[in-house]
Amino acid sequence: MNHFILKSVRAMLAGFGAGALPSVATDSILEKTGLMITKPFDANPVGLIIGVLLYRLIFNVMGSYVTARLAPSHPMRHAMILGVLGLVIGIIGAIIMWAIPPHWYSVSVALISVPCAWIGAILAERKINSSIHH
Repeated sequence: MNHFILKSVRAMLAGFGAGALPSVATDSILEKTGLMITKPFDANPVGLIIGVLLYRLIFNVMGSYVTARLAPSHPMRHAMILGVLGLVIGIIGAIIMWAIPPHWYSVSVALISVPCAWIGAILAERKINSSIHH
């Protein structure tokens, strides 16, 4: 594998970790403190479930930002690949978890991946461009 591919893989893995690890950690904290119930998940208030979706959105943007910043070139392309992978994983997760309501949550988790990737890449490109011009 050449050096460029290794840097691309590293950027993708770092971005995935930067998005997924805080989500898992926040879920764990909410569960351990009793603020969130995982079984049955729909026993949580709708506001809490929306809150969970919002922090996933923020962490997805953060992960895509990291990917774009570390990408050896084409930061948007790298972030969007991560977003599409998130969409595919989200669809698989929604199918597997379909028996667990609310269904809108699983579908939403899948659907936010690509827009979050785009936002993260835009933010990273702005940062990269402002660094170049200063």
